[in-house]
Formats: sequence, C-alpha cells, structure tokens
Amino acid sequence: MKTEGMTDEEINRRHAEKMAKKKIARDKIIATKTIEKGLLIVHTGKGKGKSTAAFGMVCRAIGHGFKVGVVQFVKGKWQTGEKKVIEAFPDQVTVATMGEGFTWETQDRQRDVAAARAAWDQAKEMIANPEYRMVLLDELNIVLRYDYLPLDEVLETLAARPADTHVIITGRNAKEPLIEAADMVTEMTMIKHPFRDGVKAQAAIEF
Repeated sequence: MKTEGMTDEEINRRHAEKMAKKKIARDKIIATKTIEKGLLIVHTGKGKGKSTAAFGMVCRAIGHGFKVGVVQFVKGKWQTGEKKVIEAFPDQVTVATMGEGFTWETQDRQRDVAAARAAWDQAKEMIANPEYRMVLLDELNIVLRYDYLPLDEVLETLAARPADTHVIITGRNAKEPLIEAADMVTEMTMIKHPFRDGVKAQAAIEF
C-alpha cells in the first residue's frame, strides 16, 4: 500500500478497509473447515524446540481438561523442567520415562532395543486407551532412525488409534513414511545455536 503524500487519517482508513476485506476472506475460508478429528503430529528437524513445542501442546490439553499420556523414549537421565510441571497434574497426565539416555551414552544396542520396546509397549497401551485424548511420544524418531522398533508396526498402531486421539511424535530425522502418514509436520531449522560457541545446556533453555 503506497502511503506517500497521505495523511495519517487516510492511511488509517485505507488500512481499516484492507483489513475488513481480509477478515471477510478469512471468515469464508474458516467456515469451510468443519472436520474435527485426532491428529498425528510430527516435530522433526535439527533445530531446537521439537519437544518444547510438544510439551506446550500437552499444557494446552491439560488446560482443556484432557487426559494425556507422555512416553519419553530417550531422555530418561534428564530431569526436565516440563516434566516437573506436568507431574503437578497426576490426575490428568501419565508420564512414562523409559529411555536410558542417548544411544552413544549407553553404547549397548541390545539394551537400547529392549528399552525402546518397553517404551513402545507403554505407548501402545496409552494410544489404544480412549481415555487419553493426547499421547506424546517424545524422541520416538530417534529409536526409529536406529531401527530399534519396526516402522511398520508403529504406523499400524498409529493408524488404528481412536478417532479423536491426538498423537505427537518428536525427534530428528523423521522417516518419510511417518511424514506421509502425519496430518501435521513441522521441521525445526537451526539458524544459530549457542552450543557451537561453547555454551553448555542450561536449565529453562534445554531442559
């Protein structure tokens, strides 16, 4: 919008007219969106914020009175701030921290596979239980990347979930079949990260 030579009153009036037209157009689009269903959501990419965004959705679900299940596949050794928060709602949130740390920490594939299977068994129970309106599978993409679980089994379970259950999956390197099956996929892109400048992981930022 060209504003050169216009008074503030004219600029404000033209802005109001433009926004009114935009609202009409947006309202028409929103009116066509009538489907309500459980979503399969994937947060992936090298950037920070995958689990953080997922736990934000968990907090929203708590606010709406939903029952939520959380399975942590990897970050078992970390006492995270978000975990402390959601544990304040034991009637609404069930947390299963099954992982024993990143695979380069355990250095034991057999042990990692067993931990992944135990976590997945917990996840399957939560997903199949219609009482849970949301299930977060934190860092599932990592165990799928290393083939600790059969991808076909995971996709089959996700496809058979109750119609109104939301499932969120986090972690880098999401596999293409999972991306194709998902309703919503967000890729976090790293532009800058303080770790590269020697800054260690800090409370309230990384955990």
